[in-house]
Amino acid sequence: MGISAILLADSRFPGGGHVHSGGLEEAVARGLIREVRDLPGFLHGRLWTAGYLAAAFAAASVVCRQWTRLDEELDARTPSPAQRAASRAQGRGTARAGRIAWPSPVIDELLTATPRPHHPIITGALTGVSGGTPRDAALAVAYLAVSGPASAAVRLLGFDPFAVNAVVAALAPDLDAVADKAADCAGTDPARLPSPGSPALDLLAEAHLRHHQEEVRLFAS
Repeated sequence: MGISAILLADSRFPGGGHVHSGGLEEAVARGLIREVRDLPGFLHGRLWTAGYLAAAFAAASVVCRQWTRLDEELDARTPSPAQRAASRAQGRGTARAGRIAWPSPVIDELLTATPRPHHPIITGALTGVSGGTPRDAALAVAYLAVSGPASAAVRLLGFDPFAVNAVVAALAPDLDAVADKAADCAGTDPARLPSPGSPALDLLAEAHLRHHQEEVRLFAS
């Protein structure tokens, strides 16, 4: 895994990912996540749906510069307005930090075409201009799809961070499998990229947004 992808997957990268729980906060509010043993199923499901979708588009964005088409196709595969907004918020934060770390006319071109890019697209583009591979981009995004909610579980429920880290570590084979599968999509026409559905995550995202307007929530999504 290239150093740029490691940096992009680091929770300390100033892209704003720390304010998003990936649906975990709403799942906790509904009593779906109460103990550490409830976490693996949630993370596994998220990885193979929203995580795989994001990984495929990140991998494609390393080699494909059809920014508007990629943006439109990812929009079409993200039926939840709340999830689209969260992706663009993280994308904008990643773009601000990334264009300083890896200045490139490619990134300038992307942000001219899509000033508020989806997070997987800008992450893939940054990985590419810094010398990373499609698999690097896919693995970074797939990891973020589970590490963010895992971290949120510690903050929301006071779980033992060592136990939660062990849950994420146990997902290593799945993370590799998702990254491999997503990397195989690089070079594919944007219209033919995968479209794994995650209706439960869509509903959680919409409910979280609605409840966030009614009461104080720790996470933006």
